[in-house]
Amino acid sequence: MVSALRRAPLIRVHSSPVSSPSVSGPQRLVSCLSSQSSALSQSGGGSTSAAGIEARSRALRRRWCPAGIMLLALVCLLSCLLPSSEAKLYGRCELARVLHDFGLDGYRGYSLADWVCLAYFTSGFNAAALDYEADGSTNNGIFQINSRRWCSNLTPNVPNVCQMYCSDLLNPNLKDTVICAMKITQEPRGLGYWEAWRHHCQGKDLTEWVDGCDF
Repeated sequence: MVSALRRAPLIRVHSSPVSSPSVSGPQRLVSCLSSQSSALSQSGGGSTSAAGIEARSRALRRRWCPAGIMLLALVCLLSCLLPSSEAKLYGRCELARVLHDFGLDGYRGYSLADWVCLAYFTSGFNAAALDYEADGSTNNGIFQINSRRWCSNLTPNVPNVCQMYCSDLLNPNLKDTVICAMKITQEPRGLGYWEAWRHHCQGKDLTEWVDGCDF
């Protein structure tokens, strides 16, 4: 099995279960708002005096509605979690099987172990990994493909060699990622384009990366 190895820092997204609000939550919120409106009418009527305003403020503080506030908080939390709901963290053999099925074993002379090793040291097998460079470019997906040349973040005058949006490289099915990675390895540098592969995988015995995996 693969021993514990240091990973490069990444921006990771984790999804966690969130309890759904009660079906009666919206009704309670409406009731809360109605009670607040009633409190306003009862505490100073239409008066615009300082005393009337202060009375309204006290009424609102007394009549605040916990159920409505909790419902709004849950909606905000869900909106933050939804974009990350498709995050995918692959297992070693699981990824090896997917890349094998896409035909990467032996592609351009690189073994399947080369690709698995590369994925570990670039993203930690995280298909949704997203890393920001100092120049504003992004490294995207399980192979951390950079937006300066290979994909588009809607930045003008970018080559976009892979002819796809960088967000496509975050898809957990890895189809677009593999297509783009194949184009990169067609370049003279091959997998040498990735610094992580040169430092951690090139010229080393990589059999452990696919050891015990069934295809």
